[in-house]
Amino acid sequence: MINTILVGPMGAGKSTIGRLLAKELHLPFKDSDKEIEQRTGASIPLIFDVEGEQGFRDREQAAIADLCRLEGVVLATGGGAVLREENRRALRSGGRVVYLCTSVEQQLERTARDRNRPLLQAADPRRILCELMAVRDPLYRAVADIIIETDNRPPRAVVNEILRLLDGLPARDGQGETALS
Repeated sequence: MINTILVGPMGAGKSTIGRLLAKELHLPFKDSDKEIEQRTGASIPLIFDVEGEQGFRDREQAAIADLCRLEGVVLATGGGAVLREENRRALRSGGRVVYLCTSVEQQLERTARDRNRPLLQAADPRRILCELMAVRDPLYRAVADIIIETDNRPPRAVVNEILRLLDGLPARDGQGETALS
């Protein structure tokens, strides 16, 4: 069974949509950030405080490599998972990648009261989100098999669109390349 991997910025709905999608597909749901927290016994903000972003990204890389080797899961990744080339390779070879695209305005609305977002604990979260999107959007697009806009859409509608689009994708080999038959 092929994995479905969700990428996108914080607040795009990866966890919510991932849980619903997993239920529809009758597959287990995995969240790379939750996996990191389980492995360390610490919250993401605490990992950032103690080890810095570099330490967190090292842990994230190990978790993504392991999770992408699983078969038959729906995986929600952290917003910065695409920053490392090793992660992008693992994501592409690990399954079908769906980019949940959302606007900075929607991200601000969805993350406004969330204190578990270390990168947003600043005076100007809008500026930070704009800067993150400038760097990350091209990376999300580069790994994605499917790009879906999530702004102002109910999660169920997004899940239904993902299911429809996944059904139409050609098979891929183990290296993430389309298999020609």
